[in-house]
Amino acid sequence: MTITTGTGTTGTDWQAWQESWDRQQEWYMPDREERFRIMLDMVEACVGTEPRVLDLACGTGSITARLLRRLPGATSTGIDLDPALLAIARGTFDGDDRVTFVEADLKDPDWPSRLPYDTYDAVLTATALHWLHSDPLAALYGRVAGLVRPGGVFMNADHMIDETTPRINAAEAAQRHARMDRALRNGALDWAEWWQLAAKDPVLAGPTARRFEIYGDHADGDMPSAQWHARVLLEHGFAEARPVWCSPSDTLLLALK
Repeated sequence: MTITTGTGTTGTDWQAWQESWDRQQEWYMPDREERFRIMLDMVEACVGTEPRVLDLACGTGSITARLLRRLPGATSTGIDLDPALLAIARGTFDGDDRVTFVEADLKDPDWPSRLPYDTYDAVLTATALHWLHSDPLAALYGRVAGLVRPGGVFMNADHMIDETTPRINAAEAAQRHARMDRALRNGALDWAEWWQLAAKDPVLAGPTARRFEIYGDHADGDMPSAQWHARVLLEHGFAEARPVWCSPSDTLLLALK
């Protein structure tokens, strides 16, 4: 999305890209803002109003944007591998010295060495780690545990499926897909359509092409239950772990070091 000033200079409207990403994500998750609100409630409750935060698999910086609006004394390190979403994030937060971005692959065991700090008050992530299968996710949790200071928190907001409730799951999925279909008929953009727009943008076309070379079209990871996430986090040294919010399809799980 480009803008043209009165002098004829053309630039990228990063805020417009942020807003379009938010609308596309809300098509999948209508409770997304409530989920972020609870996440930040728990950040403030557990580690205070000026936390050092790692925005894990940060994408466009959705968590960071809400963190800094809520807690302007916070600082954030965003880490991701997606060149297109990182371009939007860097453009959005350009000039804000509270924010740093790191490009790295979370499957690389050495990614923590690229961060500017050894420990963080809070490590936060949302709608991202379902791209990983269970074994690499468990390994990632081990590395995250080493980055959270004693008394600090890790929170993961994502799809966490309880396979012991198949009829409940089917009813929820049917209702959610019917709502999504209605929204599409009313002009909402889905994931594929949003990326088609990005591929046509003169600034994002190159990063978008590289992004699909890295990831492909869709996640092929696992979505284990909240109980699985809590158990693995406890095994890696967290003292407490449990869901602090859930919707019919999503869970926000908090682990306290």
